[in-house]
Amino acid sequence: MKELYFDNAATSWPKPPAVVGSLAAYQRSVGASAGRGAYPRAVASGEILQDCRAALAGLFNAPDPRRVIFTLNCSDALNLAIFGLPWKRGDRALVTPFEHNSVLRPLHALKEKLGIAIDVMAVDGDGRAIPDRLGKCLRPRTRLVAAVHASNVTGGLQPLAALGAFARRKGLPFLVDAAQSAGAVPIDVRAMKIDLLAFPGHKALLGPLGTGALIVTPGLDLTPLRHGGTGSLSEKEFQPPFYPDRLETGSHNAPGLLGLLEGVRFLRGRGGPAAVQRRERGLMEAFLAGAARVPGLRLFGPSAAAERVAVASFRFGGEAPARTADRLWAKGRLMVRAGLHCAPWAHRWLGTLPDGTFRFSFGPFLTGADIDRALRVLRDL
Repeated sequence: MKELYFDNAATSWPKPPAVVGSLAAYQRSVGASAGRGAYPRAVASGEILQDCRAALAGLFNAPDPRRVIFTLNCSDALNLAIFGLPWKRGDRALVTPFEHNSVLRPLHALKEKLGIAIDVMAVDGDGRAIPDRLGKCLRPRTRLVAAVHASNVTGGLQPLAALGAFARRKGLPFLVDAAQSAGAVPIDVRAMKIDLLAFPGHKALLGPLGTGALIVTPGLDLTPLRHGGTGSLSEKEFQPPFYPDRLETGSHNAPGLLGLLEGVRFLRGRGGPAAVQRRERGLMEAFLAGAARVPGLRLFGPSAAAERVAVASFRFGGEAPARTADRLWAKGRLMVRAGLHCAPWAHRWLGTLPDGTFRFSFGPFLTGADIDRALRVLRDL
């Protein structure tokens, strides 16, 4: 029986052939470390990094490719953003109730260290922030507005443009966790007034594991999280003041970034995030309609596919989600993720603690036939 992968919210799979091939091609044809020499192979490595920055800046309409900072993943990018801000004792952050631990744990570390407070936005019945009530959630010491664009539990989308406009009016930096949306939904950092956009390279952007980035808006400077070699201003004892060197240290994952570049090229060749969103929305509409007819199956989050990315979480009667996930694998070779998905606040809001939900998340290579088979397996449980 063919295995079907429904865990693209963790990492996308399979990868496009050009992404897979690029990893070996780099080792065969380039091999050198960017910024560590003037010979052709080192120059070629540097050009790959420049091309990847430019491709990402173009995809998200970021004004300065030099402020596309490469990271290990989205969690790393979020840590860089949060710890790079000038926090003082008593400051506050305003977040949604659906934040991932990659936002919550850095903020709680600052709470323990500096006594910062974490305030939560008012949301509607689907967990979507209510723009008209944001002002009531603000406090005099609020220093950051942060939002996960798409929940990794429900797939529900937040109104980024409204949140960004609010933060800009209040003179506050706006941080967006785009782990589930970058590459799957159009994002325009200028139009949406996003100051810090954190995203992985290995999910909807289709790059390899070990890649991610943080886009930092001009005029906002972060304190470096790491210090070390940059290949520039080596005679100085401190990090260079210019970007990207200010925030990037050590040798880059150049093979992975070449793979990310190929992933972005593949994505754009198929119409970009808008085309991905249209296709996955169609698949999700069919999936949700079929799931609604499965007795005992409960969906969490927005009921409309247009209000979510291609992520859907369920519980099956009173069965533990981990048990349901095991049965989906045993009966139909469906790969789904069960548990809290590193987002305990989301499950607290949904009332699904302590064992969470089981989650289906789609990728670009799934077909309507795959969705039909998944629904048959669910009906046969």
